[in-house]
Amino acid sequence: MRTFGCQMNVHDSERLSGVLEDAGYLRVPSGDVADLVVFNTCAVRENADNKLYGNLGMLASVKAKSEGMQIAVGGCLAQKDRHTVLKRAPWVDVVFGTHNIGSLPALLERARVNNEAQLEILESLEVFPSTLPARRESAYAAWVAISVGCNNTCTFCIVPSLRGLEKDRRPGDILAEIEALVAEGVIEVTLLGQNVNAYGVEFGEPQAFADLLRACGQVEGLERVRFTSPHPRDFTDEVITAMAETPNVMPQLHMPLQSGSDSVLQRMRRSYRKDRYLGIIERVRAAMPDASITTDIIVGFPGETEADLEETLDVIREARFSNAFTFQYSQRPGTPAATMPDQVPAEVVGDRYKRLLAVAEEVAWSESRLQVGRTVEVLIAEGEGRKDEHTHRLSGRAADNRLVHVAAVDVRPGDMVTARVTYAAPHHLVADEVVGVLRTRAGDAWEARQVSPSASGVLLGMPVIGVRS
Repeated sequence: MRTFGCQMNVHDSERLSGVLEDAGYLRVPSGDVADLVVFNTCAVRENADNKLYGNLGMLASVKAKSEGMQIAVGGCLAQKDRHTVLKRAPWVDVVFGTHNIGSLPALLERARVNNEAQLEILESLEVFPSTLPARRESAYAAWVAISVGCNNTCTFCIVPSLRGLEKDRRPGDILAEIEALVAEGVIEVTLLGQNVNAYGVEFGEPQAFADLLRACGQVEGLERVRFTSPHPRDFTDEVITAMAETPNVMPQLHMPLQSGSDSVLQRMRRSYRKDRYLGIIERVRAAMPDASITTDIIVGFPGETEADLEETLDVIREARFSNAFTFQYSQRPGTPAATMPDQVPAEVVGDRYKRLLAVAEEVAWSESRLQVGRTVEVLIAEGEGRKDEHTHRLSGRAADNRLVHVAAVDVRPGDMVTARVTYAAPHHLVADEVVGVLRTRAGDAWEARQVSPSASGVLLGMPVIGVRS
């Protein structure tokens, strides 16, 4: 299973893994030739196309030597390009879209029996992905989709045409999934949606997202709640109040800015302006002074001027982002921005990107240095952490979602370590002064996965696809 793109794609891959496991598939040991390779694709940026077709090209000769091997391509790029995938890579067996991931096993069987490629792209969602079985990669943290699709019409974005209009799950179904996850040992959930804080629009409840956050606070055993990504247009004071008043909602906000120039935001059709954006940040910090705020920014959008770029840099300095995910604009066929006049030359975009990155890094490092001396509680993540010549450290996330490397202690992924920050870099902290260790139910769940193949997703020491959560 190879996943490209956003957190929603990761969520969908977990469901694909669950569906495949139910059909009898197991993940092969790393390095072995698989009977099935699945690509869950992204279509947001140009390099997503290059990455997919590059991988498919490398697999062509492997498949030619491997009798019975199958390749499936799904996700946003498959939804967009559908016939193009089979033209450019005729050795692919199945192409499926974002709305029919549950049909993959049947499509694979049909391709095998008929000895011909299968293409199935549904135009609307029939089954909400969260109703499908899942094989989660983590024993202690989980993605929970509360909606799919988007009702916005940003001129640079192709997602609405690929994921469709927003469809919301009922609150009871979401909370039931969260409670089931907690019962299995999960202590952190991230609520997912293309526009997560527009949740409730489909059933006419404008405060539904704030109510959902408060309801998550009532789930016993749920230690951390996060969400991504909100849209500034729909960000209400009620959501800020719910975040501040619900103890297990983390003091962290990822809210895409895209540009600090009002004229660029207007051409992007983003339906807010920089003053509204900065006002939200001001109110978030008033309610949660230690909140970490991150963002997405695009540089080089059509018509962007030097003055527009300077406005964006000014917003970065004023907003004090702890991290900014920065992107060079690239034309995506099918979007209004692709045919706009005044496309910015690539060399100008590249130069502006370097300047944007320098300011974003400077601000992030300045914000990180403020953390030195503070005590943070770190949820230890999977893996061995950082190693250097003298030190072995474990890695995890603080409450505000900063990456923290802590001095090695006897803990498991899913356990908590409280430590004092001793060093700051732009994108991580080091906390070598350990204050305390808390062994958790989540750590117990991780440990159980290591010894029980039926519960762990492990076969002969290797992870398998699709062990049911």
